[in-house]
Amino acid sequence: MHSTTNALTGEAVRSNVSDAEWLEAPITDDVSPFTPVVIAGADVLEIPVGAPRLFVGVGTDDGAQVSAFDVVTSSDDEIAALESACAANPNAVITLVQLLRVSDRLDVEGALVAESLAYSTLLGGAEFARWRATQPIRERRRSEKPVTITDDGETLTIALNRPEVHNAYDAATRDALTDLLRSASLLAEVRRVELRGNGPSFCSGGDLGDFGANDDLTRAHLIRTARAPGLLLHDLGPKATARVHGACIGAGIELPAFCARVIAHRDATFRLPEIRMGLIPGAGGTVSIPRRIGRQRTALLAVTGRTLDAPTAQRWGLVDTLEP
Repeated sequence: MHSTTNALTGEAVRSNVSDAEWLEAPITDDVSPFTPVVIAGADVLEIPVGAPRLFVGVGTDDGAQVSAFDVVTSSDDEIAALESACAANPNAVITLVQLLRVSDRLDVEGALVAESLAYSTLLGGAEFARWRATQPIRERRRSEKPVTITDDGETLTIALNRPEVHNAYDAATRDALTDLLRSASLLAEVRRVELRGNGPSFCSGGDLGDFGANDDLTRAHLIRTARAPGLLLHDLGPKATARVHGACIGAGIELPAFCARVIAHRDATFRLPEIRMGLIPGAGGTVSIPRRIGRQRTALLAVTGRTLDAPTAQRWGLVDTLEP
């Protein structure tokens, strides 16, 4: 049901979903987590953190109950996209919204650990396996110097340097970026740090040749939490600026969002595509992006996979400044 006008009763969630189903519904082919509720007239909601559903507030009212929903929208197209994503990858959607419900209660480091655990769980799941089975075998492309650094005495400029693949984010890029940011943190008192991308795009997201390459999911989690560029960018505080352009997909916005300031070229576009792969953002996006635009808009971006243009990103607070 895609209409926002007449199919839903406007009553509280408990009138639409029984308590047992709300709290314990198994996710099967016959049970979707998609749960739309008309906001007008709804009771104030208290949704358990672990509720296995995507609660969509339908409407534009701004009463006290709005903050409880996982997503709020009045767009038929967005409602249809949310419903479709829930049908295609319900486990990824549920994992995402459960994580977003708790992320802002944790500090950044703790929230990154929680994200990594959830990401490893989904890497071992059926939805990711199904997506991976549809993908051609890709050669793991290596770059001689995936990240560069220059120092003009005032600013350390760190640049993603795989322009031939639109700076696709692979393990080598992550490791090199981590090492350079650790070095930059030692100079942070006397240097600013600016993150850039060489070539036509800031970053086109995770290198698909790397997806699922590590079959030891526990080790993959430990590596992600030990080598976390997002945490290092966050720890730089007001010294860190990201300057982005072109495609900013997945890690291409998850990492910049940790910076105190994000400057975007007007051609920049932003997208979180992971749900369609049976995954969630895994480069820190469930931590950095909600802290800029809130968990409801983060869930909307991630679940629908919509592309956000630069002016809208600025209006939402995902970026701070636009440049020509």
